[in-house]
Amino acid sequence: MEDTQTCICKKGVLQYLAIIFACKMVSGQIHYSIPEEMHKGSFVGNIAKDLEMEGVKISENGLRIILNVGMIQYFAFNVNSGHLETSERIDREEICGQVEKCILKFQILLESKLKLYAIDVEITDINDNAPHFPLWEQELEVSEASTPGFRVPLSEAQDPDLGTNSIQSYQLRGSSHFSLDTQIGKNGFRHTELILEKFLDREEQAVYNLILTASDGGDPIRTGTAEIKVIVLDANDNAPVFSQPIYEVNVKENIPKGSIIATVHATDLDEGLNGEVKYFLKRTTKLDISIFHLNSTTGEITLSGNLDYEESTFYEFEVQAKDWGGGLSDRSKVVILVTDLNDNAPELAITFVINSVPENSPAGTVIAILNARDRDSGDNGEVKCSIPSNLPFAQENNGEFLQFRDRQSPRQEQLPTYSITVTAVLDINDNPPLFLESKYTSYLLENNPKGVSAFSLKARDPDWEENARITYSIIDSPMWDSPLSSYLSINSETGTIYALSSLDYEEIQEIQFHVRAQDGGSPSLNSNVSVTLFILDQNDNVPEILYPSPPADGSTGIELAPRSSEPGYLVTKVVAVDADSGQNSWLSYQLIRATEPGLFTVGLHTGEIRTARLFLEKDALKQILVVLVKDNGQPPLSASVTLTVVLADSIPAILSDLSNISAPVDPQSDLTFYLVIGVVFVSCLFFTFLLVLLTIRLYRWKNSKLLESGSVHFSGVPVSQFVGMDGVRAFLQSYCHTISLTRDSRKSHCNFHEENCSNTLTNQPLTCGMSDSILACGDLNLKNDEQILVKVSLIFQSNSVFYDAHVIDSVSALSLKLHYFLNLEKFSKFASH
Repeated sequence: MEDTQTCICKKGVLQYLAIIFACKMVSGQIHYSIPEEMHKGSFVGNIAKDLEMEGVKISENGLRIILNVGMIQYFAFNVNSGHLETSERIDREEICGQVEKCILKFQILLESKLKLYAIDVEITDINDNAPHFPLWEQELEVSEASTPGFRVPLSEAQDPDLGTNSIQSYQLRGSSHFSLDTQIGKNGFRHTELILEKFLDREEQAVYNLILTASDGGDPIRTGTAEIKVIVLDANDNAPVFSQPIYEVNVKENIPKGSIIATVHATDLDEGLNGEVKYFLKRTTKLDISIFHLNSTTGEITLSGNLDYEESTFYEFEVQAKDWGGGLSDRSKVVILVTDLNDNAPELAITFVINSVPENSPAGTVIAILNARDRDSGDNGEVKCSIPSNLPFAQENNGEFLQFRDRQSPRQEQLPTYSITVTAVLDINDNPPLFLESKYTSYLLENNPKGVSAFSLKARDPDWEENARITYSIIDSPMWDSPLSSYLSINSETGTIYALSSLDYEEIQEIQFHVRAQDGGSPSLNSNVSVTLFILDQNDNVPEILYPSPPADGSTGIELAPRSSEPGYLVTKVVAVDADSGQNSWLSYQLIRATEPGLFTVGLHTGEIRTARLFLEKDALKQILVVLVKDNGQPPLSASVTLTVVLADSIPAILSDLSNISAPVDPQSDLTFYLVIGVVFVSCLFFTFLLVLLTIRLYRWKNSKLLESGSVHFSGVPVSQFVGMDGVRAFLQSYCHTISLTRDSRKSHCNFHEENCSNTLTNQPLTCGMSDSILACGDLNLKNDEQILVKVSLIFQSNSVFYDAHVIDSVSALSLKLHYFLNLEKFSKFASH
């Protein structure tokens, strides 16, 4: 056989065109019926009797079985008994699946008479399969808010048997809270639902374990069981509901991988998580459904494998819609019907051939029988064969078999041999390549690696060989300033599109172009399809803070807030943007550091900085706030800004505060300066006071010398009234100074009045008269306006001044505060007795 479209039969080399017998083909139809699963060698039918060959040895008449191309030989002849028997175990479900009538067809050739007999063996079903569930355990979730009558779809049991041997009933046991309801649809599918009979209380019982049993109607009855675990959930009022109970779609068997073949949709009237629906695929048959992929979010069913009508004409599976909030669900069935295409070439097989024929053979002699078959169905499976018209042979069609006869008696002298070419369909390029969709949409994440595969598309051409060989190319788009070839390329053989450069969503959001598919025929045919490639955003941009803008000198922004501000007072607002899109650009604001925690708040989504409470006296004048701005990407990116908030009530105070904040001084250096000034001033003051006091004492001492006598006693004079000078023990006249302490609304004054004592030589009480004030001191704060009598002795020694004060008149209370500039602690020592 040369190429796939023609078949050249070279095995039959006719050397002698003569035959000693003539024969006629007799068509007959013989029908048998046997049950499946019979043992090897089981009786099928008395073929010798049906062929009217009783008493004749089958082996002598050349009786043999002719099978269709690719068919397994399930039957054989018993040459001794003339019976047709099984040669292999026959499983009806394996051969015919769910087809109601399962018939095996083959032919019997009687070589002695060159007759073909068509044999049909019907395989009847027996109850050799028990019902079974795809999963041993089914887990359901029912809200405790569900009312009696609430229904939950159950996964159906499967039984490949047919009729009464298939599933007939379901039983449920385990709890009186639930019952079953089984309905048969117009397409013959059973729909079993779990019905709630009583109210549920999750706090009373949270889980129910039920046993579901499926029974068939065979003899004996076979059963299958599954455990149903019902989990009781807290309130979720509405379950998802599919828009259709059954989704039925027709797809061509040459649909490419990645194509969306169906979309299921369910709605949930609840809000939030209770209203968000997720989709799950459930297997319900033995067929391989891994070639289908269900998008759990969108409900799109895409093809991830290859379909072949000759392998399976339909696929059936179940889809479950489940909400996030409470776990309520609904189920729907998806039936995918595969449409046959002319994708298989005819097949030719030589069933019978005579290698040599005597030249005196009469016209009409059968010289060869061929089996022509196409695995496609319908019109696509019809095979038309032909041979060259200049040959002395005729072609007769008999179903899937072709017979070749002599049209005239052959003559060896004319041509000793013949080479017959049988052609089964000769293809011409009459079909252009066709894309499965009118337009394509795909998505690519930005910042992609160079050379990554963006997506693939496929076109089909029903022609054959070179006429069906497709090449792909990208048609450059005129909307681009730069050529499209710098961004994308396509594999001319596979149709896979690659990104040549890393794409940036902030620059390019989508690319629109056309792809051309062209076949290899002559002349070639082509078709175009529109393609849109959307660039998806990635969180690759950090939030940009617009206000407050960072100063050039690196200092922080300064905002003002009056001390009289009420809670909720708007101090300022942080403004930021993100160059990304979608949730990657959703910004949130957060106060991550503050001088006084709890004093200010930041709006989560507005960025507004407001006061949280009233200002207190203890609150610092300058408040430092650090605000973090974060996007909602994965992983999130963030930026921060530092603000200074000054608390002040008036403009002068604000200006003063700003001056202090912007140009801070070193307090330690000022303190040292004022300390030195204070020391010098106080030292001079007390040195002057000491000189005046000594002068007065010397003057009075001279006057008192005239009163001195030898009988004077000093036993009653206080020790503190003696002062040692130059080794001479002298008695000095005592001076009494009355300190009058008064306080007005702003300052306290201290007046010292000198009193002259009339008798300093006795122990008599001192009686002193008021005189002029010799010293005034300010800034003494007293709690009460009182007068006290203090006797002061001053001693200037080692550059230090000490106060030795004796209170002579008792007082009820005294609060004396001496301020000598910056609270000098080396100068004063005050003792009260």
